[in-house]
Amino acid sequence: MKLRIKKLDDRATVPTYGTEYSAGADLYNLIGETVTIPAHSTYLVHTGISVEIPEGYCGLIFARSGLASKRGLAPANKVGVIDADYRGEVMVALHNHTDRTQTVEGGERIAQLAIVPFLKADFELVDELSDTERGAGGFGSTGTK
Repeated sequence: MKLRIKKLDDRATVPTYGTEYSAGADLYNLIGETVTIPAHSTYLVHTGISVEIPEGYCGLIFARSGLASKRGLAPANKVGVIDADYRGEVMVALHNHTDRTQTVEGGERIAQLAIVPFLKADFELVDELSDTERGAGGFGSTGTK
């Protein structure tokens, strides 16, 4: 799949895959744009790019595991969604989950973007749903093993 990318800022870095089998492409903070995120705060980090996602797909923005586990920085909304008709700048609301200020350097990888297909549902209002063994059992209802 070819994904059309537009640089909105000359300091932007085109997303890259870390390995041949990476599901998510790394998104980057703008080169030369150091960001300081106070403890327990969120900062909207600019990537300087926009994308043209094909119909039937969406872009999902996930945390980078190293940044989240080692420095406590992850998207504030847990998973960002980029719809196929959005043409604005891709930005990451990066939240600092730690008790100390964190700095994100210019050109640093801040999140990852996965392009995934989705099904659009036609919602049908009904009086009853089909029965299953689980039924309405929710959180923890299927046991711990």
